[in-house]
This record gives sequence, structure tokens and C-alpha cells, in this order.
Amino acid sequence: MTDLAISYADVVGAAERIVGIAHRTPVLTSSTADARTGARLFFKCENFQRTGAFKIRGAGNAIAQLPADRRAAGVVAFSSGNHAQAIALAAQLQGVKSVIVMPMDAPESKVAATRAYGGEVVLYDRYAGPPETVANRLVE
Repeated sequence: MTDLAISYADVVGAAERIVGIAHRTPVLTSSTADARTGARLFFKCENFQRTGAFKIRGAGNAIAQLPADRRAAGVVAFSSGNHAQAIALAAQLQGVKSVIVMPMDAPESKVAATRAYGGEVVLYDRYAGPPETVANRLVE
């Protein structure tokens, strides 16, 4: 079994790898929310992140860790939205080709954003089979 524990060093390494890929987003507080919950709450505003979601962090870190031969081959991923955009942008920023498998009924705004971030979009019929099948065919 693989040890999935994440160390402080892992977090620091990931933070270093995504400099220039992910924005440093603010952490805000709310006295109203604190009063209503009886706790001190902190809000990490990932809605201000590139692509509008936190997923650019993981995508950027994953691509940054690929060995040179894998980077040269490009990446293939499947998603109907935020992950698709994150992979496409993280790949583009690191000079890696990306192919994103998306369902035909994905919101057009998500498909357009993925393409705008440099991803090659391959549409599939979600009712004809799983996206893994399409992605695996593309990798072969």
C-alpha cells in the first residue's frame, strides 16, 4: 500500500513548483460569519484564482513533476469543467501539449475556456461509454 501522508516538505515543494502558475489568493474573515457560527472562520478566496477555481494548483503541480519524456508526449485528461481548464492552462504555461476529453453536453463556456487556455478538446458522448475509454485510445 502506498503511503498517502502529505508532509510539510511536500506542501512547500508544491508551493514552489506552482509559483507563476497559480495566483496567491487572499484569505478573508467575516465578523458576521464568526458571530453566527460562534467560531473564527477564514475564507480562502480561490474564486480569484486563475480559471476561477483551486484546481490550477493541483494541475500545475502534477504537470511540473512530470519527467521530460512525459512532458514531451503531452498530457491527456478528462473533465467537464474546472479540471479541464486547469489542466489546459497549467500545461500551456509549462510548454506542454494538452488534450482534454469532454462530454458533448459540457457547457459551451467550459469548452471554450478550455480551448482558450490552449487545450485541444475532444468531445465524446457520455451515454456511449466512459471518458477513460476515449482517453486511453488517445494515449495509445
